[in-house]
Amino acid sequence: MSIQTSTRLRTAALLVTPVLAFSAACGGNGGYADGAKQNDGVASVPDAAGAATGGAASPESTAGEPAARGKGAFFDAQMKYVQCMRTEGGVKDFPDPKLSGHLDWAKIDAITSPSGSGEEQKGGKGGACGPEMSEAMKLEPKRDAQKDYESMLAHAKCMRENGISKFTNPTMSGGNVMPGGDPNPVSPQIDRNSPTLKAARETCKPKLLDGLDGMQG
Repeated sequence: MSIQTSTRLRTAALLVTPVLAFSAACGGNGGYADGAKQNDGVASVPDAAGAATGGAASPESTAGEPAARGKGAFFDAQMKYVQCMRTEGGVKDFPDPKLSGHLDWAKIDAITSPSGSGEEQKGGKGGACGPEMSEAMKLEPKRDAQKDYESMLAHAKCMRENGISKFTNPTMSGGNVMPGGDPNPVSPQIDRNSPTLKAARETCKPKLLDGLDGMQG
């Protein structure tokens, strides 16, 4: 929560093939392109009751769905994904999820090979673990779209204030949060190896709620 070609287009939603339409979200212009600063005010969120999971809405519980969608079920599903990544995915040292069930992106970043194709962040070799990630996404506890949006907006503002002037704001689409980040992830405008970027990430990461780390460049 995302296809990584030296960009941080990552997030659980992006690891699954059917949701790849969201792959540009982490670098969506969010109305903020070429470093022109956006309005940093917190906008009201359309359909705020809609869940947001890195831009992909968590499905509503219905009579036809499994009843178990609590944190325990989510954690167990993430562990199945982790186990898949360590075997079929070819990433033997893939880290355990956090106790909340969310993936630990700081640790995933640390094991990601800079010369590789990013399988550590894309569901393993050939997307082998896409089905496991998809199942985990279905079981993620419902999120508050308004709070997620405000968190990512504060993070984007912090990134700009700490030297990353082109960092875009998140946006809302159909009640779902679309992360900000690089204005053009296909042809990155933000140097992913910049010491300024690394320092800004460290400074601004407390702005992101649990489960949102890794969703914005």
